Amino acid sequence: MSTTFPTESIRNVAVTGHSDTGKTSLVAAMLFDGGVVNRLLKVDDGNTVTDFDEDEHERKITINTAVAHLAHRGVKINLVDTPGYSIYTTDALQGLRVADAALLLVSAVAGAEVQTDKLWKAAAANRLPVLLGVNLMDRDRASFGRTVESLQKKYGREVTPVQLPIGEESKFSGVVDLISGKAFTWPNDESGKATEVEVPAELADEVAAAREALMEMVAEQDEALMESYLESGELDAASFVAGLKKAVAARALVPVFALSGGRNIGVQPLMDALVDLVPAPDWRPFGAIVDGQETELTASADGPFVAYVFKTISDPYTGRITLMRVVSGGVATDANVTNPVRRSNERLGALSVIQGKDLEHVASVAAGDIAAVPKLKDTHTGDTLCAAKHDIVVAPVPIPEPSISFALEPASKGDEDKLAAALAKIRDEDPTISVGRDPQTKEMLISGTGQLHVEVIVGRLKKRYKVDVMLHQPKVPYRETVTGTAESTTRHKKQTGGSGQFAECKIRMEPNPGQGYEFVDKIFGGSISQGYRPAVDKGIQEAAERGVLAGYPMVDFKITLLDGKEHTVDSSEMAFKIAGRKAFKDCAARSRPTLLEPIMQIEVYTPEEAMGDVMGDLNSRRGRVQGMDSEDGMTTVKAQAPLAELLTYAPTLRSITGGRGDFHMEFSHYAEVPKQFQEKIIAAASREDVDEDE
Repeated sequence: MSTTFPTESIRNVAVTGHSDTGKTSLVAAMLFDGGVVNRLLKVDDGNTVTDFDEDEHERKITINTAVAHLAHRGVKINLVDTPGYSIYTTDALQGLRVADAALLLVSAVAGAEVQTDKLWKAAAANRLPVLLGVNLMDRDRASFGRTVESLQKKYGREVTPVQLPIGEESKFSGVVDLISGKAFTWPNDESGKATEVEVPAELADEVAAAREALMEMVAEQDEALMESYLESGELDAASFVAGLKKAVAARALVPVFALSGGRNIGVQPLMDALVDLVPAPDWRPFGAIVDGQETELTASADGPFVAYVFKTISDPYTGRITLMRVVSGGVATDANVTNPVRRSNERLGALSVIQGKDLEHVASVAAGDIAAVPKLKDTHTGDTLCAAKHDIVVAPVPIPEPSISFALEPASKGDEDKLAAALAKIRDEDPTISVGRDPQTKEMLISGTGQLHVEVIVGRLKKRYKVDVMLHQPKVPYRETVTGTAESTTRHKKQTGGSGQFAECKIRMEPNPGQGYEFVDKIFGGSISQGYRPAVDKGIQEAAERGVLAGYPMVDFKITLLDGKEHTVDSSEMAFKIAGRKAFKDCAARSRPTLLEPIMQIEVYTPEEAMGDVMGDLNSRRGRVQGMDSEDGMTTVKAQAPLAELLTYAPTLRSITGGRGDFHMEFSHYAEVPKQFQEKIIAAASREDVDEDE
């Protein structure tokens, strides 16, 4: 059974950064150096602790936020390894939500990238201290100086190195610690065994200047420290470290480290910094709603138990595993708690801490720690758990609207129920996935944050749940309407022996823009009995579901019932319903029918250098640009474009921007389809009708 650490001996660190900055490899190195595993595990070998999903092994990317922990100098460090791809941003934000600092990794080759910016801003929104790790220092074209300079230009002078590298690219072998003034090197065998050495003579001047700059930045944050610094020209070691920790917690200073996680160089000094510079969980309050009132909770053992659920794992063997950060109060195994979001009660059975996907049972968990609980029946990601008879809700991470949809159907017709059950489990793990059925096209739709996101889900359905599915572009939910006015008198008469069928109605159809369907009864006298008139209305509505052009629903039209005739014996509700259908089709065909298409509001995020190509592509998709905003080398383009033109937008944008672009879209309104496109849509619908008949 694992040890329970007190709140002051816990550090929660979200390891974040753009994709391919070496986050998982660095976590693997820390777990090795911390004695959790007995060898340095590799992403390429598919055996790292925090990338345990089959899709992660296959694609060699992090898809799910995962948690591992190690003990270093008597302190428990919870490492929350987050995805770097923009389509999994929500998972990364969940990781930041439960952390007390962000370790933001930046490639020493590429520098700050699109996701770096997003995560920097997310850390600021959560008031999290940030430690910057310039990783991949051993790669070709790596440059610590160039990367730091670009980071300072982007994020300000508070970005300050606390280390300088010894060598770069293949010659990167160690670091000089600017706090202690000591230098360390590592062998090239990935053992992580550091050796203290003299500061290289060629770095002496640079080290002296960088150390002085760091000391000045620390002294600036505190009046007493500034006085001491001005008097003696430096700070004593204890004051230096205490002042640095205070400045980091206040986000007044962002320390920068030089690393090669894959080669296990510079990792132990970073682990020391996580212990010394990252605040314990009781440093900041969590926003919450208590009995309907906004308040703040601190990680105190004396407070009521409150935990925020930030991840759900569906394990084929264990079942559902719920990961939670204990915000306030401690909790013990077998505790009975309340879920105020779902208005339900839960029992925390086998309370555990987690290493990737492996559970280690604990008797209790202190305030501020991260715990795992299997088999909760009614608790989902974003929920709050609290002590019984309390009503406390921690603000959840907002779930974004999906940006892309695909039609989904099981390859085998008998797998519908199996597919529905599998999708429910996947939706439990990943709330950014949306599953539903289009009421118009009747297709099952799966929606996500990007094409890769949906493809990963399809792969998971096959590998984990043994459900083969077919994925294709969804049908565009076109609609029909009328632009002119027409009248029609229609008779339905049928005589087949016995009682016959007779109904006659006169209607007028006209446009009703933006007002939906309207039925007005203007019959004076009793030409049609009051009981039959609703049947005309019903027949018109039934016929309107299939339109007259291409089988799409007709909307925004007004029907006025003007006159009609009935027979004392042969008239019936059914006869008038049929007459209504016929009258609708006749009127609609003569009221200049037209097709409407959904127009989407779209925001595109693109590097400035790709702006021209992005704008050209949007124009080719019948897009109308409404405005642009530029910030830090990125441009946000706001536009409107037809959904039909955006079904294949995701891979095109990825290609144009080299993977750095992103977009979000939501429904805006319906607009008339240009005439030259209507003919193609109507022809395609006719072909589909023929195929269905055959």
